[in-house]
This record gives sequence, C-alpha cells and structure tokens, in this order.
Amino acid sequence: MEKDNVVLLDFWPSSYGMRVKIALEEKRVSYECKQEDFQDKSSLLLEMNPVYKMIPVLVHNGKPICESLNIVEYIDEAWNHKPSLLPSDPYKRSQAKFWGDYIDKHIYNIGKKVWTGKGKEQEEGKKKFIECLKTLEGELGEKPYFGGDDFGYVDVALIPFTSWFYTYETYGKLSIEEECPKLVAWAKRCMEKESVAKSLPHPHKIYGFAMQYKQNHGLD
Repeated sequence: MEKDNVVLLDFWPSSYGMRVKIALEEKRVSYECKQEDFQDKSSLLLEMNPVYKMIPVLVHNGKPICESLNIVEYIDEAWNHKPSLLPSDPYKRSQAKFWGDYIDKHIYNIGKKVWTGKGKEQEEGKKKFIECLKTLEGELGEKPYFGGDDFGYVDVALIPFTSWFYTYETYGKLSIEEECPKLVAWAKRCMEKESVAKSLPHPHKIYGFAMQYKQNHGLD
C-alpha cells in the first residue's frame, strides 16, 4: 500500500485550521503543514481552493478537500480506524452535525465583534457571544464531552475557539468562566488531550496576533 501524502494549507491563528490538526492528530495521520500568507496567497492554495481561496485545505494524495468541518468528516472516513469522531448512529450523527453547523454560523462572526468592535456594536456582540456560549453549555449539560464519554466531532469543532477566549475577554472586558463555568471546565478537559494541546497555540500568542491585526487595520 502506498504511503499517504497529506499536506495541510494553514494559517496558525485560524480556529478552522486547528480543527483539522486535531482531527489528524486524533487519527495519528502524519502530515506536512504549510503556512499561508493572506496578503500573498500561494499558487498552491489558489489551485487547490479556487472557489474560496481560503484555508484550511487538506491535500490528500494530490486531491484537495476544503471547508474545515467537511475536512474533519473526510478524515474520519478516510482513516476509518478508532477513535471515530462522528457517531455511527444516524440520529446522533445528525445532532453532531447540527451543533457543528451552529458553531460555524455564530462563534467566529459574533466573537469578532467582541475583540474588534467598539461601543454599542461591541456591547451587542458581547451579549450575543455569551448567549451563544450558554446555548452550547446547555447542550453539553453534565457530559464530559459533547458526544458523551468520548471526545468527538463537536468538541473538535468548538475547542479551537477557546484559544481565542483570552483575546475576547481582554478586549471585551468579560469573564467567560464566570458566565459559563461548565464550558470552561470542558475546555480544560479537552486541553488534557495531546491532540488538542499540540494543535492549539498559546492564548497570549493569539492575543499578540489580534493586537497586530487591529493596528494593521486601524481598529485601535
């Protein structure tokens, strides 16, 4: 059997790229990570994702797979040994995908208002952001992970955003732990997993990136 050639086109502060790294680590897949520069996108990125021209892109034996949750699902199926990220039960699987989609539709866009917004926009963003996290905390309930006893798809979808929590809290002057203690306890539990700890940058490094981003875009 020929060896898999796996390349990830990534940008290190991207929560979406982190998802793919976690999934690859969970499945013990060896891969090469190539960093992209959004000011000067590589010809490889433009060739592999001509529709969105965005990361992450997983290139598996020369074939591109785009969109982070789609990639996570692909990894789960292409390397179908344990641990499985998505449940085999159709109903549970549909629920996991529903929550993955919920995270995609809300967290990044609302979170961005918390750390780049000002005045009323920022206040509104903070309120919506906490509401959103509380909805997710309600879904987590008393379970160790979103799918139950095992770390899985929804955990992979959400945990990368926690590396941004420090940035949200600092700019938004809020405490996520005070508002959502169970969610923060869940995040700490996930961080004990090697696949997660290896894939997430230090929150202070993310904060440094956010500061630089705001300066470059005149948002200070």
